Amino acid sequence: VVWDYWWNTSFSSPKIIFHSGELFSWKKEGKEEGQSEEYENDAKKERRKKVLQSLHEKNAPKIFQIMLDLGGLYIKLGQVLSVTALPIPEEYRERFRILQSNVPGHEDFDSVILPTLEKELKSPVRDIFESIEETPCGAASIGQAHRAVLKGTKEPVVIKVQYPDAKWQVPADIECVGQFLKVCVWFGVVDESASKLSYEEFSRQFLAELDYEAEKENLKEVYESSLDPRAPYLEKGVVLPRVFDDFCTKQVITMTYLPGPKFEEEVRQQLAFLGIDTKKGIKSIVQDAHRRDVENATNQTNQAELGTELAMSPNKDQSSWKTTASRIIGNLISVDSMFSLVRLARRIMVWSTATSVKTIQSAAFYNLVPSTWEEWANERQNAITHAAQMNWTQDAVHALLDVHGHQIFNLGLFNADPHPGNILVVQDPELQHVSTSHPKIGLIDYGQCKRLTPHERVKVAKLILSIADKEPDEVIANHFRDMGIQTKNDSTRFLAEFGRLMFDS
Repeated sequence: VVWDYWWNTSFSSPKIIFHSGELFSWKKEGKEEGQSEEYENDAKKERRKKVLQSLHEKNAPKIFQIMLDLGGLYIKLGQVLSVTALPIPEEYRERFRILQSNVPGHEDFDSVILPTLEKELKSPVRDIFESIEETPCGAASIGQAHRAVLKGTKEPVVIKVQYPDAKWQVPADIECVGQFLKVCVWFGVVDESASKLSYEEFSRQFLAELDYEAEKENLKEVYESSLDPRAPYLEKGVVLPRVFDDFCTKQVITMTYLPGPKFEEEVRQQLAFLGIDTKKGIKSIVQDAHRRDVENATNQTNQAELGTELAMSPNKDQSSWKTTASRIIGNLISVDSMFSLVRLARRIMVWSTATSVKTIQSAAFYNLVPSTWEEWANERQNAITHAAQMNWTQDAVHALLDVHGHQIFNLGLFNADPHPGNILVVQDPELQHVSTSHPKIGLIDYGQCKRLTPHERVKVAKLILSIADKEPDEVIANHFRDMGIQTKNDSTRFLAEFGRLMFDS
């Protein structure tokens, strides 16, 4: 794969050197009059973009399969790359998203999972569980999960089983990464101190996932805190699985089953219904929206500057009203505004249809409307569900922020790996047929957690408040320094901007 990219894209590749010489000769002999250097550079960029896209499409499946074959640490790496802010090509990112919760090529149930369960639980599985689904409901980097039913209580549960080889494979993989980083430092590819800190944190976090006993205790503590009526869980409809201590070991965790798809899938459905392209992932949608906001702000600034310049010209009155009018029309008829209006129109149409359906169905109960009206309302029954779901999705995002804020600032114990695969949309099976019932949010996987002391929580709160209150750079930077954050040049401006990037809304 490395050779493929080097041979087809590197400027030191013989293939690229040969084609560059050939292209230069062709340009020199047959360059069309009027063609600028800028035009030629744009053509080069476009050709290179097409070549890279072709290479990504060709090699992404290969890299994905290599990660699956190596397993363990490399699965986790794929999970991280699927949501990272780094410029990962979409062809790779799309493959890596699969690794968030549904890792293909899971371990065999009869030869690996069943023996592990019986060894850890010290009892035949049939004595504990009424039934176990052999096909996993989820598979990840170091283990997989199976749905089951407890014997006696008939309660549906999920059994999370760690792969037997994970306990030695993961440390070995981490050691390989450490050796590779040393080579990168020797060649000057990465900074030694930065790579050392990153490696230490990475290894500490990933090794923590092997400790199922610690994960069980984390989950129990967060679950018990969720039952407190003063916490936002009950009010916001956020639930966590309950742990069964008697069926947990160093390699097995048994917990209640939370039925439902990943939260990202629900958001994708709602965005798609509103005409928003979700192929590039939710993160890309947010980044594109932010980019458009920045561009709009820049355009407005440029228009304001243009208005100032025109205001200083002899035709002051005429120019000023034209500038103002063009700015207003430009804002109204921008491409983004058009899309926003379309989405708003679709929302209004859904809500109005839902209202009409409810009204007609109520009137039909008393035979106050024609049968054709009732048929129309019944055919559009799903509009009520769509309207309710659109409202719920927005509320769910606020609920997630409230709950994670409570974990950080009140409990001092929070999930350090809240990727989309760890958030579920939980629908009560008994209420699925009720169009007005709202699902709940399920939070799972507390293998990677962080704890903050009360003193540390105060420091984080002060930093966030200073950013929210638009404090000067010096104040924000000092709060960052109080948290122990160090940079190479200790730049006040950099620390302040970095803080705003992390926490400013």
